[in-house]
Amino acid sequence: MIALGREVCGDLDAASAREWLVTDGLGGYAMGTVSGLRTRRYHGLLVVAEPGGSARRLGLAAIEPMVRIGDRVVRLATDEWAGGSVDPAGHRHLAEFRIDDGVPRWRWDLGDVVVQREIAMAHGRAATGVVFTVLRAPHDIELELTPLCTWRDAHGERTASGEPAVTAAADGFVFEDAYRVTGPDWRPDGDWYRGVYAREEAARGLNAVEDLWAAGRFAVRLAAGGTAEITAAAEPFDGVLPAAAGLVAAARKRARKLVRQAGVKDPAGRQLAIAADQFVVDTPTGPSAVAGYPWFGEWSRDLMTSFEGLFLSTNRHADARAVLLRAGATVSEGMLANTADTGTLEYNTADAALWFVHAVGRYAEVTGDLDTVHALAGPVVEILTRHRDGTRFGIAADAADGLLTQGKPGFALTWMDARVDGHPVTERRGKAVELNALWISALASAAELLGSSEFAAFADRAAASFRRRFVRPYGAGLFDVVDGPAGDDAAVRPNQLLAVSLPHAPINDAAPVSACAPLLTSLGLRSLAPSDPAYRGVHRGGSAERDAAYHQGTVWPWLIGPYADACARLGLPTAGLLDGLELHLGEWGLGSVSETADGDAPHAATGCPFQAWSVAELIRARRLLA
Repeated sequence: MIALGREVCGDLDAASAREWLVTDGLGGYAMGTVSGLRTRRYHGLLVVAEPGGSARRLGLAAIEPMVRIGDRVVRLATDEWAGGSVDPAGHRHLAEFRIDDGVPRWRWDLGDVVVQREIAMAHGRAATGVVFTVLRAPHDIELELTPLCTWRDAHGERTASGEPAVTAAADGFVFEDAYRVTGPDWRPDGDWYRGVYAREEAARGLNAVEDLWAAGRFAVRLAAGGTAEITAAAEPFDGVLPAAAGLVAAARKRARKLVRQAGVKDPAGRQLAIAADQFVVDTPTGPSAVAGYPWFGEWSRDLMTSFEGLFLSTNRHADARAVLLRAGATVSEGMLANTADTGTLEYNTADAALWFVHAVGRYAEVTGDLDTVHALAGPVVEILTRHRDGTRFGIAADAADGLLTQGKPGFALTWMDARVDGHPVTERRGKAVELNALWISALASAAELLGSSEFAAFADRAAASFRRRFVRPYGAGLFDVVDGPAGDDAAVRPNQLLAVSLPHAPINDAAPVSACAPLLTSLGLRSLAPSDPAYRGVHRGGSAERDAAYHQGTVWPWLIGPYADACARLGLPTAGLLDGLELHLGEWGLGSVSETADGDAPHAATGCPFQAWSVAELIRARRLLA
């Protein structure tokens, strides 16, 4: 599915713009670029996560290979430095890159010598295996492998200061008591690589320079067919570490099992089944999912929006059940905690709990498991009654019309949650269209599942009010927010699609879909119409610039799901709708789907290269339209 040749691999900019990812099922990962250039502070071979991925630390940054062929020395790594130089430039020798059953593979062609590298992680353990194989050589060659080390917060950098603590261990070393690296014929040394440059961090307006410790080198003499294996593992790392070749074989075996379980046979479907698994993580309290790599942990909104695509559409029903039971046990005042990525657990989302009720309904529809639904009746009832009667941040049903209102100055509680200097970029206090679509659908779903005439009556009342208040005249679609601080907001945004796409949608009319036509692109939907004066067509620059554009025109691939639902429900044409996103699997975050893209053509990808709800909604939409 993913295969690149010399034309891309030998072009530093093209090869460095394409990233690969493998994960450990705990929120940790290994990640880098096709070229081998570390373009982000987050790139490394061993990134270790705390439970749920809310915090990560970067350990082993790279393994730099060098080949000796007689008197000839070829350095296969690619490094960029703060002064602007690229040295070495091993990508020039890179003849092929592939992702094979989820395992990234490189092949360097040195004429009569061809060297291959494969990388995989253990599942359920913070351990990475790197396997070098000499595929072709007329005689023995020497391979030297230099580990570049650090131990720091994944969001930061580390600069040279004295010598780090590196202690000897069997077949290798332990770095600062944090992780162990083993391989063939370890030769300790030590030196700082100063001024390592990460171009993507510079483009994001962040510090782009750090220092890495070259701890020594592994060395081995190999004939054709010979291999050298490096394993890096965080604690526990006593005893014998797992063999790198075994980790690669196990990763491929797991990928094939996931594909069979998902019941897909086409190349895109196979790749998406593997991509979905990268987000699923085990936590001490059960399975969950991280929102995206490399910088997001677990977000309840993303988890519940992704639920059907990640778990139900891939036939992971046991995981789906456990996810719902775990989430239901955390409901507080009718709300789900948003995320712990900020350092504390925050209940500051107005839609996550409603997406949870939606997920329960979809689980019941797909599995028929009503015993689990009844076990979740308590959290579902609490969510709906607290939303009706009132909970945090002014979230409550308006007694006058039954519609859900929310908001507090300085907070952004919907999925359009970007803020600059503490102020929401997209002010959506009041009655937001997608929140009320979710509210009505949640009430109606709970009425069916629990046999509640009370919820059914409230759903009918809110739906009638919705049609009366949100529908704009002359077939112009729906208001984005009504009864807000500035009145009704007629901005053309994709949020109105949920009023048509959800199982108990209050609208059965094509006007919202037609209104969203200016938002549709081959990678998803823009978050604001280009004709709007507030539209931002480029999601680039420093933090404030990116946040200002985040929901003001930036394309969001996950929205293709609601759009596909609405079209399918209304019988509208969908030919070629998903083609661009399927091609995107080979364009940026390889084998996956990005978080966002520029609103302006050619819609270059931005944000996280690997995003859960983008992958999940593409999986779900493909299944729906098939």
